[in-house]
Amino acid sequence: MEYVRSGSFRRLFSILRRGGFEEEEEESKECLIDEDKNGAAMGGSGTEQAQRPPTWKCFSYKEIFLATNGFSSDNLVGKGGHAEVYKGILSDGETVAVKKLIKESIEERREREFLTEIGTIGHVFHRNVSLLLGICIDNGLFLIFPFSPNGSVASRLHDGDTRALEWEKRFKIAIGTAQGLHYLHKGCQRRIIHRDIKASNILLDEDFEPQISDFGLAKWLPTQWTHHSLLPIEGTVGYLAPEYFSHGIVDEKTDVFAFGVFLLELISGKRPVDAHHRSLRTWAEPLLKKGEIEKLVDPKLGGAVDHGEVKRLAFAASLCIRASSIWRPAMGQVLEIMASGDIDRERWEMPEKEERQENKLWGFEDLEFESDTSFSTSLPEYSNVSTGSC
Repeated sequence: MEYVRSGSFRRLFSILRRGGFEEEEEESKECLIDEDKNGAAMGGSGTEQAQRPPTWKCFSYKEIFLATNGFSSDNLVGKGGHAEVYKGILSDGETVAVKKLIKESIEERREREFLTEIGTIGHVFHRNVSLLLGICIDNGLFLIFPFSPNGSVASRLHDGDTRALEWEKRFKIAIGTAQGLHYLHKGCQRRIIHRDIKASNILLDEDFEPQISDFGLAKWLPTQWTHHSLLPIEGTVGYLAPEYFSHGIVDEKTDVFAFGVFLLELISGKRPVDAHHRSLRTWAEPLLKKGEIEKLVDPKLGGAVDHGEVKRLAFAASLCIRASSIWRPAMGQVLEIMASGDIDRERWEMPEKEERQENKLWGFEDLEFESDTSFSTSLPEYSNVSTGSC
């Protein structure tokens, strides 16, 4: 492979030759044990998932070439700036999605994102996190995932050719995505910050169970660290937390902010950024402050919603998208808010001084469009990607 210049893949080969992932498996077991504890606290989502440590295999290029019918354009289900995703059927009949990192990307970036995705998703196991089945490093870089027959949340919300997504499914997606994020933040020994939570990166299985995908921008956050400081800024316009966009600060609250925008997207059916470059957050903020929640709801639902659930999700979203990360809840708290019957507004009330500062910070999204910088941000993509978002 002429394009591989680093020793990273040679190390990967040596691990594979030894026939084991001892360190990775031990860490996986710790993740599963922690998730079992956390899952019990969040409605029993942990025990049923701690069935086995995650494993993945090396596929030959011939296997994935045959599975995708030679990477036929008829099998192409998604394409972005750095990857293409193909539907494939393995020799045993299993339907998979093959994520191919395209050569137009800078070689170092391709290798980095490939290794990052293996290093994070390769040893996590949760029903709301996309499962890595395997990799291929012959004739390119490939990641193999289970196929998600219902596409992404973005395609279900914004594709005019599909039926409106029912409220019951939207609520299920919100809860499941929150459980997946809570697991990434708290369920593993090393905290994982996704950094690109958005509707096109939340995939849906045959039962509309959501699965968080695309870990190319993910970062480990060691226990003793409060945050990362990262440059350049990478992510998707409309979902970027102000402290990340302005100062490159990354921690769990970065994902919490993006999840808040995602909740507003589920409630309203609107895109995170409209055709006039106005953010969903800016549009929703006055309605949230006035308590006019009914005006947030997607008109395509025709009023067929559970109003209590809508109010809880809207309240959770209003906390997640606060400009000050200090006043945003953790994902465990977000889950409690969405699942509980009562809304405790007093608990989350901000001091008057903090409220005034918060109001000054609103509208920072305009900077995302006006700044002439080298930040690696992108507009949201809404292709019908069926796994491993591009």
